[in-house]
Amino acid sequence: MWLEKISSPSDIRNLEYQQISELCQELREFLVDTVTTHGGHLGSNLGVVELTVALHRVFESPKDILLFDTGHQAYIHKLLTGRASEFETLRTQDGLSGYPKRAESEHDWIENSHASTALSYAYGLAASMKLGRGPMTGEALRAESKDPNRRVVAVVGDGALTGGMAYEALNNIGHAQSNIIIIWNDNGRSYAPTISRLSQSITKIRLHPSYMQARNRLGKVISEIPAVGGLAATSWSGFTAALREAIEPRVFFEALGVRYTGPVDGHDVAELEYALQGAKEWQGPIVVHVLTQKGRGYAPAEDDEINRLHDLKVRKPSGNCNEEQCGSYTETFSKHLLAVAESRPEVVAITAAMPAPTGLLPFSQSYPDRFFDVGIAEQHAVTGAAGMAMGGLRPVVAIYSTFLSRAFDQVNLDVALHRLPVCFVIDRAGITGDDGPSHHGVLDLVQMLSVPDLCVFAPSSLEELERMIDTALTLPGPSSIRFPKTPGPLQIASGSGEGLRARKLISGSGEIAVVGVGKMVLPAYQAAIDLASKGVSVTLWDPRCIRPLDQDLLEDLSNHRLVLTFEDGFVNGGAGDFIGHSLREVAPEVDVFNYGVPVEFIAQGDPEGILSALKLDKNGIADTIWAAYESALVKHTSEKFPPLL
Repeated sequence: MWLEKISSPSDIRNLEYQQISELCQELREFLVDTVTTHGGHLGSNLGVVELTVALHRVFESPKDILLFDTGHQAYIHKLLTGRASEFETLRTQDGLSGYPKRAESEHDWIENSHASTALSYAYGLAASMKLGRGPMTGEALRAESKDPNRRVVAVVGDGALTGGMAYEALNNIGHAQSNIIIIWNDNGRSYAPTISRLSQSITKIRLHPSYMQARNRLGKVISEIPAVGGLAATSWSGFTAALREAIEPRVFFEALGVRYTGPVDGHDVAELEYALQGAKEWQGPIVVHVLTQKGRGYAPAEDDEINRLHDLKVRKPSGNCNEEQCGSYTETFSKHLLAVAESRPEVVAITAAMPAPTGLLPFSQSYPDRFFDVGIAEQHAVTGAAGMAMGGLRPVVAIYSTFLSRAFDQVNLDVALHRLPVCFVIDRAGITGDDGPSHHGVLDLVQMLSVPDLCVFAPSSLEELERMIDTALTLPGPSSIRFPKTPGPLQIASGSGEGLRARKLISGSGEIAVVGVGKMVLPAYQAAIDLASKGVSVTLWDPRCIRPLDQDLLEDLSNHRLVLTFEDGFVNGGAGDFIGHSLREVAPEVDVFNYGVPVEFIAQGDPEGILSALKLDKNGIADTIWAAYESALVKHTSEKFPPLL
């Protein structure tokens, strides 16, 4: 077993190619066994086995800086950098992250899970190294950061080159002539030029170290010829450019000042090493175009034409309801939007490279002319939706909560400022679990509530979600509907609300009122029922629409002594803050306490476990209500209550 013998990348550099082939097979088997058991990104990592092995044989990590974009294709990198023994803890609490993580290893430079960022990191790192700084501090180490043989290598792919930020960075990299090697992992999820025997032959010539060195020397000699050196150098440059144009397709990389070479077989380690060694000889930025197969070596992934088993989910039971009582918010949205679209031809759907995860795949199959996948370009998706709305369409933008942050400016100024009827369907809102801090959707309520005149919905059940989709698509302006990754109840307390109206679930004695937001309604309802059996009566509201707030809700809350709000997003600036501010305007004497997620980066773990630790589950909410109730009564009556059992 070769994998057992690897504790660092240096352990694979002296292996023969037959041994490397055996290692790659081991890596695939290990990956499949682990990920199919514990969940995670499978297809993308199966596709980069040989590429990652070749990278670690050619470059010396961490001296050479390897950046993975997107970060979910770094599993093999983790296995080759001494983390194989911990791999079964992947994406679990206190275990390995599903993305590169600086705290885990000196080989992980960036904690990136949002795509299209690595080229910007590479640009900045190359600039700091050029200035003699680099990532190391202290005078004694500064010489190493100036090492001309040191390289910044950015592995981009699996759709990362569909994001506009990557091209902004590429433009600067070409202009600055940064010493950066860009590995374009082309796995069929982005643009791919035609491959031919001619292009393969020219690639080998252009990557040969002798050719590289000779070309650079000849160019230098020509430029130094007295009197005519500058003109001759220009002519030499023009000749070599014309030769390139004659024998290979013009690629836009070179128009940006970035040398292009390839395509290279991404599953041939020897060919990859040859290409990478040649790229190391090049001074300035260079793209090595590598063709890989997503899901390589695992039949179920190869047979999955849509996602290549991009990621595997391990179904976990919900702590709040069983399968008969619960269902998927994403599936409910998918089915209901399809039903709505049948009678409303103006409804269109937009996604940013996530048609299947956001539930829009059935829509795309039924209405291909009304479906728009813009790639990993959230900003463009939102402003494009604004244009569609201006043209009389009803755009529905389905997007993960964490990725919506990338388009906040566009939501605010391109949609809301123009009061356009764009509906943002925000999936994976709240604590998501095993993907870690970059994927928890804890910021969307803060963001959406800071955008003027944007209607903010938070469904507490699957039936509520359907009603809110119907309502949102009738509004004259923008709206958002947020829901969690975890299953939701079919309904709560036998029914649902309507329009923009709030819904009172329990009428209490008037002492204390509880407001649950979205997912928090169910545990708050369960807590209130438990407390009622112990003699504590509370009023429970589901606001349904956070903005505009139902005036009946505010009037009822103003008749209580104490109001507690619970949400699964950031508590500072979130829904509770918004409700509390609105209530203080009409009833400043009412005490309002807000509970939610603290403003901090929360590591991966079971989502229900994280919520429990934050006291945002049924028991935690019951304890909080009891403590607040007791405190309020002591304050007003000096009566001491025993602790809640």
